[in-house]
Amino acid sequence: MRAVLVLLHRWFGLAAALFLFIAGVTGAVISWDHELDSWLNPQLYDSDTIGTPMPALELAARVETADPRARVTYLPLATEPGHALQIFVSPRVDPQTGKLYDLSYNQLALDPVTGEIQGRRFWGAISLTRENLLPFLYKLHYSMHIPAGNGIEWGMWLMGIIGIVWVLDCFIALWLSFPKLSSWRKSLAFRWTGGGHRLNFDLHRSGGVWVWLLLLVLAVTSVSMNLNTEVVRPIVSWFSTLSPSPFDSRTPRLAEQAPQPKMTASQIISIARHDAKQRGWQQPAGGLFYSPEYDVYGVGFFAAGNDHGDGGLGNPWLYFDAQDGRAAGADIPGIGTAGDIFMQSMFPLHSGRIIGLPGRIMVSLMGLIVAMLSVTGVIIWVRKRRARAAIWIERADRSPVAASCTP
Repeated sequence: MRAVLVLLHRWFGLAAALFLFIAGVTGAVISWDHELDSWLNPQLYDSDTIGTPMPALELAARVETADPRARVTYLPLATEPGHALQIFVSPRVDPQTGKLYDLSYNQLALDPVTGEIQGRRFWGAISLTRENLLPFLYKLHYSMHIPAGNGIEWGMWLMGIIGIVWVLDCFIALWLSFPKLSSWRKSLAFRWTGGGHRLNFDLHRSGGVWVWLLLLVLAVTSVSMNLNTEVVRPIVSWFSTLSPSPFDSRTPRLAEQAPQPKMTASQIISIARHDAKQRGWQQPAGGLFYSPEYDVYGVGFFAAGNDHGDGGLGNPWLYFDAQDGRAAGADIPGIGTAGDIFMQSMFPLHSGRIIGLPGRIMVSLMGLIVAMLSVTGVIIWVRKRRARAAIWIERADRSPVAASCTP
């Protein structure tokens, strides 16, 4: 049994090592994506114009008027003082060709007082320029920048499969780390003066044992975010009822085939605010998004600048049908079945934001540990492979055939 588990651990580790190394290093960086991105690109985040900000919907309308090829798909409804308004856009359909326009950007930063465009970029582009570095690393983290095809996000599927392998290997590694219960202390110790090979082995084994639970959390949450509807939701639904969401109950269309929304953004926000008031919510409407593929609007309730949530399970969102404004679902942190709350916790746990700043620091350190475990594991395999090769060569030299050929 142990020999089989050793073999599985070896090949699972080798198959995932490169991907986990990249995910670990990038994860350590993108824990601070907003802070680093704003430092590198102040034109996308800061605005020094003094005055009363224009209404967000008016700014969005100006963007769409200036470039009719673009449709605003995410709009913060308020900004912090001294900050630019960051919006996301997607291309409309060219009526002449029936295809999407080719936009060279998908994110804009506006001066909220004047409406002037301060900067633009294509978020997620394969580029190491200042404007694109952090989005490049962010997308590399979860998709390796492998392009989608046939309606499938191949990069997300790949990293989701790597996550499944990682989950399984977490349990295999824990079993192998304690071959004898009587010698459990060895599995927690580090031989700092024992030489490079021994220390490398201890960093891999004991290092993994000390943070095993955190590694398992990162592995499970990575599967959830990459293969949510394909794997995790079906499994969770075996144990707990999951509330329907518009993204699970609707079949997405190609963006070229999406219908035009009949409800305006202003109408949706008005309906959402009325709904939130009925629920007794105190947070303001903080963001609006539109999904052409699902024909759904979403309105989030949070203070300006708190898009990701400072802690806990995130911000509440209400969803509405873009054709008639009917309620299409809700995502309310801490509310719902056990399965709903489990699903709500996936991103906050993976990012560490569930406990605020300490969690982000911890996740950043865990990213470096994941990278370290990947490197030390490969080093162990290389050394063992060289040792086995040396034994084979020695046995071959001592064989009767080899001896008979010696002059």
